[in-house]
Amino acid sequence: MPSIAVLAQAHPEQLGWLSSKLLGVTLTSAEWVLWVLVVLSVLSIAIMLERTVYFARHRLPDSEALAVRLARGELDAVKAAIQGRQGMEAAILREGLACADQGADTVEQVIASTLSRERPRYERFLSYLGTLGNNAPFIGLFGTVLGIIKAFNDLGKMNAQGGGGAMQQTVMAGISEALVATAVGLAVAIPAVVAFNVFSRQLKTLTSRANALGHALVGRLRAEVR
Repeated sequence: MPSIAVLAQAHPEQLGWLSSKLLGVTLTSAEWVLWVLVVLSVLSIAIMLERTVYFARHRLPDSEALAVRLARGELDAVKAAIQGRQGMEAAILREGLACADQGADTVEQVIASTLSRERPRYERFLSYLGTLGNNAPFIGLFGTVLGIIKAFNDLGKMNAQGGGGAMQQTVMAGISEALVATAVGLAVAIPAVVAFNVFSRQLKTLTSRANALGHALVGRLRAEVR
């Protein structure tokens, strides 16, 4: 397989049909790759802000105190405390308390159903952050490869024209410009990965707290039956 330098210095008639067509396609500016990365970065920042607000508004800051109240049997006080609250924890307590008179087994099933319903709302857009974090470096690398191909093509043209004086400057400038795409790809990927890990950890914590509240409620109902 011919190297990039050989392809760049070869005349079109020396290349195969497929090689010449691919070379013509790749001899474009890598700037469009940078614009793609910028757009993806703006979307990721918007998602980070939206998820931050969502997680902050849809949680119970006093879930530990509510678990203690459930263990004491203060069901009415808990019901009043979650009045108007939103989120997974509040939904589990609200729906579990609403059917408390139907027995602990029914409440346990309702809690599991509510948890399955609420969890996807917290996972919304997180897959985008994970995908962007994994693939943005490859998008940047793609832009770098395009830039290097163009730099070697310019080198081949300068060799053919005998412009040896400015050859090194042209190639170095082209390669440094191409490497910007890799740097931008990493700059987009790193915050996305960090945000994905932070939100996944918060979701895991919220799920654990919601399960703890559900178990406390079920345990209290079963204790009352005894």
